[in-house]
Amino acid sequence: MSLSDEELTRYARQIVLKEIGGAGQTRLKAATVAVIGAGGIGSPVIQYLAAAGVGRLRVIDDDRVDLSNLQRQVLFDTPSLGAPKGEQAVRAAWRLNPLVRVEAVATRLDADNAGSLLAGADVVVDGSDNFATRLAAADAALALRIPLVSAAVTQFEGQLAVYRGWEADRPCYRCFVGDAPDQPDASCADQGVLGPAAGVLGSLAALEAIRALVPFGDDPAGRLLLVDLLGWRFRTLILPKDPGCAACQAL
Repeated sequence: MSLSDEELTRYARQIVLKEIGGAGQTRLKAATVAVIGAGGIGSPVIQYLAAAGVGRLRVIDDDRVDLSNLQRQVLFDTPSLGAPKGEQAVRAAWRLNPLVRVEAVATRLDADNAGSLLAGADVVVDGSDNFATRLAAADAALALRIPLVSAAVTQFEGQLAVYRGWEADRPCYRCFVGDAPDQPDASCADQGVLGPAAGVLGSLAALEAIRALVPFGDDPAGRLLLVDLLGWRFRTLILPKDPGCAACQAL
């Protein structure tokens, strides 16, 4: 796979980075990233990955655009109201970069279909808004041995981690959350969320997806980034692998 003159010009500011270069850009072009959720986190993920030249994006979202989404879900605008989010994400990404293929999957990811929906992806980015979906995505990514970039946000805070639990010294998502089948979800409608906070977490998730495809800098797997924008604090915690984790032991 080679890069056209148009691609060399479009991605020039990225290719000039020694950590990316032409070889890295070619790897991005050949890659497939599955993005779960086209909401506050998924919107900047889709925008930045499309702009970066990731060859194929698979957007998994069964929701429609609501007026209350527009405060933070920057893929959409007022004329998008009522339309399927995945369909609108495809249009927005195409307007940004017609060289990238974007596929909309209007299905809610769950434990039964997660494996088939994520199969073939090189990286999974989970920006979903409920714990059941996050668990299903994490279990499927682990079973398929696909790096998982998991991001969450509420109010002024968020967290981000990269999971590769099939590796001997790296935790999976269940090493972090345990074996509980479900947890109560914190709804944005109830707790609120500042739009730029979702943008920060989504931008960081896009960066980690690119890093997973074209490794550069320090490996983030095994660490949890906690973002507190009210107190202007960024903290990193070590996430150890749980020797008793049933998900890891099942591999």
